[in-house]
Amino acid sequence: MPMISGAMQDYALTLDKFIDHAAKWHPTGKIVTAREGGSTVRATFAEVRERARRFSALLAGLGIGVGDHVATLAWNCQVHVEAWYGIMGMGAVCHTLNPRITAAQLGAMVQQSQAKLIIASADLLPLARDVAALAPNIQAILIDGDVPANGNGAVRILSVDAALAATTQTVPWGDFDERTPAGLCFTSGTTGAPKGVTYTHRSNFLHANRLLQADVFGITRRDVVLPAVPMFHANAWGIPFAAPSVGAGLVLPGRHTDGESLARLIRDEGVTVAVGVPTVWVGLVDYIERAAVALPSLKRIMVGGAPMPPALMQRIETILGVTVQTSWGMTELSPLGTISMAGDPERAAGNSGRPALGIDLMLFDASGTPLAEQRGTEGHLHVRGPAVVERYFGQEQSATNADGWFDTGDLAIIDAHGNLTITGRSKDLIKSGGEWINPAEIEALVTTLPQVSFAAVIGRNDPKWGERPLLLVELRGDASIEDEALLAPLNGRIAPWWVPDAVIRLDNMPLASTGKIDKIRLRAEYSGS
Repeated sequence: MPMISGAMQDYALTLDKFIDHAAKWHPTGKIVTAREGGSTVRATFAEVRERARRFSALLAGLGIGVGDHVATLAWNCQVHVEAWYGIMGMGAVCHTLNPRITAAQLGAMVQQSQAKLIIASADLLPLARDVAALAPNIQAILIDGDVPANGNGAVRILSVDAALAATTQTVPWGDFDERTPAGLCFTSGTTGAPKGVTYTHRSNFLHANRLLQADVFGITRRDVVLPAVPMFHANAWGIPFAAPSVGAGLVLPGRHTDGESLARLIRDEGVTVAVGVPTVWVGLVDYIERAAVALPSLKRIMVGGAPMPPALMQRIETILGVTVQTSWGMTELSPLGTISMAGDPERAAGNSGRPALGIDLMLFDASGTPLAEQRGTEGHLHVRGPAVVERYFGQEQSATNADGWFDTGDLAIIDAHGNLTITGRSKDLIKSGGEWINPAEIEALVTTLPQVSFAAVIGRNDPKWGERPLLLVELRGDASIEDEALLAPLNGRIAPWWVPDAVIRLDNMPLASTGKIDKIRLRAEYSGS
């Protein structure tokens, strides 16, 4: 008789299982949403799951099926979480829209995805209407609030709460392949035209499990997590999937991420872990210094999306008494690539830690050949893994090379311990007199100064050299510093001809919608000779 091998169950890795697990095993776990005026709205994971199931039925009644796109235009809030699980659980695709960009940009994206509905926060209804006017495929807008008196115009407006209350049907969840698309997010476009990245159920499931590794986010049911990173960009770093899966509390700040609002939420809700870009934490520590309040529950802050200035990292850890975990990632990576371990003695603002199981890194030279020496040598950073983009939305050609490596566009060094340091963007390099200057090295040195909040170096047109570096800085508060002192950290650390020819002080550094310095705007305004 031939041997019959054993087998494991075919358990599809679909995202509905996260909220199902939370509702069954952590039913009283909390989701708290900040509202206008300092009030909050609370729900348990069991309640959120029940509303998400009705969300799916509501969408099905509006003609949404497996593979259809539904757009969301919303802040970090309970209804947005319910919409995510309701859309994805039934096999539709959640196309998150960034409310900080223009209606024209959003309309073009919605036309690409052919989304049929928009689910919006109430205060974003005017923008949702503008988007719908540019995208004839939009059939209705569902808002997290009451329908205004002037109600329906060209597109029908529905109240989420009223529509859910009237919905009694159910539709099956997870009745599709785990490689089914689950989400669509367009890149921020800080260095080029935005591109659509499609996340699958499998990729998001594996990415969330990677976050839960002890040396990555390592959150447990004893934690309360505040994602200041928006749900409309790069999956809010996967937190709406990871937190419910272990029963960790989820505190959603809504529209307001200023220092005072975040401090109040962290204090009142006992937040232990907060996640966001550096600009958010500048506002928090500024407020804590002014108000002289304490946040004893807060233990860790995870930072990504933009380089962390060393002076800011030291200031955050000193004033808040927390540990900062630096990280690196991209929309195309779902988004986490590497992260520093909280107790690692090598942890520093300048490096972004190591990759966790599920993502691999490789350095290449400019011709696309892997570097013979992968440690301690600068190269072009490529990545691959089950949550890394293979092909952009709407494009036939692959975004990877023949061996499956995705070119991130970053220049990087991997040290002897495996820590990644991003040394610049290949598109940001300045060519002066036929030689290359790396702005990121200059920026990293200037931001060691405690007076500097943000620094950016761009190339300015020069009739003799082609381009010369220009330093733009935003100083902290009322700080003042002479040009010579601003450039002093560069002495002996870079080639003399790399030193910027001029310094411009900005009241506010222009930031893209994701908190990164907007170099496209800086070049448009300051690169002329």
